[in-house]
Amino acid sequence: MKTLISSTEGLLFVILLMVAFSLWLQRYKVFRSLGPVLTVVIIGIVLSNTHVVPISHDLYSSISTYCVQAGISICLLSMNVTELKKLNRQPVIALVSAIFSVCIVAIGLGIIFAPHITEGWKCAGMFVGTYTGGTPNLTAIATGVDCSRETLAAANAADYVVSTPLMVLMFAAPAIFKASKRWNKLWPYSFTEEELDEGEHKPLMSDKEWSIKDIAWLLTIGFGVAFITTAIAQRIFPDTFWKAGRLLMVTTISICLAQLKPVKKLRGNLDLGLFISLCFLATIGFAVDLREFVGSAFMMTLYVFLMLIGCTILHFLICRLFKIKYEYVLLSMVGCIVDGPTASLTAAGGNWKSLINVGLIMGVIAGACGNYVGIFVAYVVKAICGL
Repeated sequence: MKTLISSTEGLLFVILLMVAFSLWLQRYKVFRSLGPVLTVVIIGIVLSNTHVVPISHDLYSSISTYCVQAGISICLLSMNVTELKKLNRQPVIALVSAIFSVCIVAIGLGIIFAPHITEGWKCAGMFVGTYTGGTPNLTAIATGVDCSRETLAAANAADYVVSTPLMVLMFAAPAIFKASKRWNKLWPYSFTEEELDEGEHKPLMSDKEWSIKDIAWLLTIGFGVAFITTAIAQRIFPDTFWKAGRLLMVTTISICLAQLKPVKKLRGNLDLGLFISLCFLATIGFAVDLREFVGSAFMMTLYVFLMLIGCTILHFLICRLFKIKYEYVLLSMVGCIVDGPTASLTAAGGNWKSLINVGLIMGVIAGACGNYVGIFVAYVVKAICGL
């Protein structure tokens, strides 16, 4: 069936318009709750199912090939390993517990659900990625395991349906924990008001100053890493693993480059990385058949629901065993499930001024670990289930 727009230049205009419009919509509360990722995917689904744009096009595969790895690399350039020195024993245990809990529960449930979900073993790794580092990891692992566009769109929808109510609860948790005498009796390990009041609260989402030099170098590094790792991975890894191997190489090389002083001075990497990732995700919605999408998303939603409940319970049990202060327990979970800035906002919302930077660091570290553990879990589930 013919579509209203099918030329390459026309589709480029539509994709860029979708990304810009999705970011503009974030000024409204309902779209802030959806987030730019799901917003752009939904717009793509509407456009393709109403025959405004085609379901498939050579441009889509080109964007997937050239943009995803570059976007991942650019995002990872914010990883500063010297920040690890700011974490003492308790937050490290809490962060390890959160990542471990997500992986163990994902493997256990993946063995049950993977045979009943299209590309189920891939979904297991994708959900581990998103719940140890956020949505960019889900997209990264999806490309690493060569996931279909339909499955990726369904995974994003399932993630939103389940994780949004959980995040609302986590934002409210500081006030709930503080007011609950029963909770404080059950979990007597916490900071004093004086300890939490230390430090200064600086705005996390303030306007940023960019220069064309920053943009030029970030794009050069991102696409350079993508080019080099693709060339190497295709030569040293087997056909069934080279995309996953490339993702691991992109992650490792980007983190190494992020430690160089000239790279640390570059500004805007997270914003630019998000923009490039959204251009790719715009094409994801185009390939979705709504009838198949609904059925697939339901099973994934059930999987994600049980996974998040299970890993949260396990995480709290482990941290209670090690007598970890509950502020660290909560921030580590938020840092994994969403990201560092959200963990910082949670700390700020609870007036935990001294923990704002700790929450940010936890999220950044979790994001860097997400690609490694996500690939690991995906192939473990695949091997166990014989898929």
